[in-house]
Amino acid sequence: MMPSATPTITAAAADEQALVAALRQGDEAAFEALVDRYHTTLVAVAIHYVRDRAVAEEVAQETWLGLLKGIDRFEGRASLKSWLFQILVNRAKSRGVRESRSVPLSALQDPDVDGADPAVAPARFLPADHPRWPGHWATPPQRWDLEPEASLLSGELRGWIEQAIAALPESQRLIITLRDVQGWSPEEVCESLGLSDGNQRVLLHRARSRVRTALEAYVSPRAELGIA
Repeated sequence: MMPSATPTITAAAADEQALVAALRQGDEAAFEALVDRYHTTLVAVAIHYVRDRAVAEEVAQETWLGLLKGIDRFEGRASLKSWLFQILVNRAKSRGVRESRSVPLSALQDPDVDGADPAVAPARFLPADHPRWPGHWATPPQRWDLEPEASLLSGELRGWIEQAIAALPESQRLIITLRDVQGWSPEEVCESLGLSDGNQRVLLHRARSRVRTALEAYVSPRAELGIA
């Protein structure tokens, strides 16, 4: 028996189709569920383009209105989430331009704008003329898996991670938050923010390297002292 030529609809795609249909029918519960799921992240993304949280909240509210007004035109070329964040980014960019706040946008499009400092200190690598291991690690990253599990899962460490992320340049903080905190895929980040895959990878690598370096400063002294 020949297999069906009809593409298989995944559960996620079926759920999204049902959600879109509900939104088009004015289902308030569906809309409220969507707001609960994404509003906080919408504000977090918007604040990278505008001057403060109050304005970011306004942009997020405008985005929800844009979704309600445009849901009948949603064609499903991207996921509903990506489409929602595309609306947000377009509105936030326009608001940011009016407020002369364009540095974060430039840094997203060109990671080199976001600071030329290396993500990992050059001193941690062997010199290029090393006779055996040119350019390899001289001081490799700390192996956290050797640390007591209680230490790695402690509230104190989570707080340290949050501080390390908060200290990142804005564009790096945005990308690592979406990828590693919110759990977005690379495709979702690129679609939603209008980034190339290369820029997304560079920003994420720099962010992860800086966070890891900051965490090593926390983990290593505690390991030496035997603190869990």
